[in-house]
Amino acid sequence: MTNIDFEELDNKLSTNSYLGGFTCSQADFETFDSLPSSIPDHLAHVQRWKRHLQQVKKEGDIIASKKMPSEDMSFEKKKELIGRNLQEIIGEERMNEILKSGKDLKLYWGTATTGRPHIAYFVAMSKIGDFLKAGCEVTILFADLHAYLDNMKAPWELLALRSKYYEHVIKAMLRSIGVPLEKLRFVQGTDYQLSREYTLDVYRLSSVVTEHDAKKAGAEVVKQVDHPLLSGLLYPGLQALDEEYLKVDAQFGGVDQRKIFTFAEKALPALGYTKRIHLMNPMVPGLTGTKMSSSEEDSKIDLLDEPNLVKKKLKKAFCEPGNIENNGVLAFTKHVVFPIFAEFEVLRSDEFGGNKMYTDYDQLEKDYGDEALHPGDLKNSVAAVINKLLGPIIQTFQSPELKKLKEDAYPTAPKAKAAKKKQPPQAAVDNEPIAGKLDMRVGKILKAEKHPDADSLYLETIDFGEEKGPRTVVSGLSGFVALESMQGKMVVCLCNLKPQKMRGIESQAMVLCSSIRTETNRTVELLEPPVDCQIGDKVFVESFANQTPEVRLNPKKKVWEKVQVDLKVTNDGIACWQDQKLMTSNGPITSPNLRDASIS
Repeated sequence: MTNIDFEELDNKLSTNSYLGGFTCSQADFETFDSLPSSIPDHLAHVQRWKRHLQQVKKEGDIIASKKMPSEDMSFEKKKELIGRNLQEIIGEERMNEILKSGKDLKLYWGTATTGRPHIAYFVAMSKIGDFLKAGCEVTILFADLHAYLDNMKAPWELLALRSKYYEHVIKAMLRSIGVPLEKLRFVQGTDYQLSREYTLDVYRLSSVVTEHDAKKAGAEVVKQVDHPLLSGLLYPGLQALDEEYLKVDAQFGGVDQRKIFTFAEKALPALGYTKRIHLMNPMVPGLTGTKMSSSEEDSKIDLLDEPNLVKKKLKKAFCEPGNIENNGVLAFTKHVVFPIFAEFEVLRSDEFGGNKMYTDYDQLEKDYGDEALHPGDLKNSVAAVINKLLGPIIQTFQSPELKKLKEDAYPTAPKAKAAKKKQPPQAAVDNEPIAGKLDMRVGKILKAEKHPDADSLYLETIDFGEEKGPRTVVSGLSGFVALESMQGKMVVCLCNLKPQKMRGIESQAMVLCSSIRTETNRTVELLEPPVDCQIGDKVFVESFANQTPEVRLNPKKKVWEKVQVDLKVTNDGIACWQDQKLMTSNGPITSPNLRDASIS
């Protein structure tokens, strides 16, 4: 090749993963084979493309236009691919027996056709790619009847339309990551779940399953309400019967399905059927740090979201510096980006070190934990990858037929007519007692030290005057607040967040600080209570002084996230929520030096 050819190739690959776009093809391998052994170092995109093709050849992972290598794959390699990134396998010995016998493992993955699929589905799709590479026979079940039985999340009249929508979306997803569709089987639940034989087995199962066991099995999956419908109790039994009627060896799903899986292992033998193998993926946190859900708009990115909307949602994502334990953005790279692309490029300006290519997730996690990687750079880079994945899907849904299918399957609910009455003042509209749900208290730091496993974190022992003794608190203040200045310090803490492990140590509260961020710097300081405050004194928003805080905030309701948006320090140094001061019985909470700052 001439230098001009190299430059043209590098330019083409700057906007595409492969020569043909997002999918590896025969043209990539033919071009790869014609390259000289030495490629100029400045051609970063050609270098990246070459490394990936070398990895593809090394693993025999040739997708789309190449024959799947499973026929010649060893037992060990098949087992490694099947188990990659799984959290748990129940029945691993039975799986090994099947693989050692030379037979292909038959498995299915089911999805209830409720809300519109989102990017978390790529976690399952990447694993389905692994299963296919290992020679597995994979069935994807569109569980339309389950969608209706789960508290009628999908109306009966929309079941067929939503199943059709799911089929088109999932096929587009698989194409976008290069999974050959001819290796898959798609089944709609009502095609066999309304048959005489299946219905008879439902009745047989109901005669051997207790209400307690059925309710327990669906606790993590079926929508929980005060007065559950009988349909929700049928749900776990139907999912168990699917394993028999789809004639599979194994079922694949998220770890939130574990109770249903263990239920199925007991239920099927009770009917004379063989219990199956169960493969479980970890649950990937959503953008708010909780489970990614179709019903929580801010928690998920829809597969048809435009690039600007993807960036906007990621900009709002919970991505605390140094926090690797509950970080949805980081988790997406582990469970989607690396399995699909085998590498991840962090995009950043030359001023902050320039772009950096990662070929190993562990190194990316280490750099983020050590705060060598900024959250903004991680978010921007993940947004670029997501938009690359979504591009072919959005293009597929430009057709008039699929646009109409989307509108028919998910019709826009009519807006309720506003009642003609005097509108309350804005203060009253915003005056939902949400800020009064926070349990903020004055505490004293008895001891502060470096976290034993993370340079970016501090480990504090804080006394709130509780009978059970001091609490352990982990905070990402290393590099921002001097450790020696924290010893014996009186601080303000949020005490009713759900405890979370940070680098292996459970944090039981959060130290509140003010901060100001610029493009090149971030300044942080601890909020201070009045000097006369005592350990355990209540901190409250002015108008909610008499409200009793919740014992523990429900993460799904995102109370802290909603309140935190309006927490700030005024130009007088007073901590406020909206226009109301954060108070104690001895006066307001203050920030010693920072003004017009945010609070977190």
